[in-house]
Amino acid sequence: MTARDERGMGGVEVLPFGILIFVVGTLLVAFAWGVVDAKVAVSTAAREAARSYVESPVHAAGDTAVAERDGDDAARRAVADQGRISADPPLAVSFAIDAASGEAGFARCNVVTVTASYRVPVFNLPWARRAPLFFRTTARHREVIDPLRSGVASDPRGHGASCNVA
Repeated sequence: MTARDERGMGGVEVLPFGILIFVVGTLLVAFAWGVVDAKVAVSTAAREAARSYVESPVHAAGDTAVAERDGDDAARRAVADQGRISADPPLAVSFAIDAASGEAGFARCNVVTVTASYRVPVFNLPWARRAPLFFRTTARHREVIDPLRSGVASDPRGHGASCNVA
């Protein structure tokens, strides 16, 4: 056998390895795009949940269950509109109220922080034995309860006060 007979064989030997690298690279890019897409969906969900929370028909400062239910429903609708599954456990929504007005609960000028997180499934590679099954993406959004809103707890600074929250 001469050297001339084996010409071009190097490319044939590398071809399966190149195809493997191409397939794994394509899977990684697809997963990265799925995480970016989930981040956009969860950011939208947090924003819509906060807006729905502060606009909900709450009449007593301690009764935030209606507002939380409205916010949770809005977040799930926003995620479903993005084409994602919104049922538990992939989407988790939580609400926290900062009593900037001096009154606890649903009161004028209080700041509501909504935290939404979504679990994105991770594809399994045969050689990655300890890879996580899910990647969690999280977004937060803050909204101020309207200082001129009627029907909620009053602001101790007076009628029609402006909110001085950051």
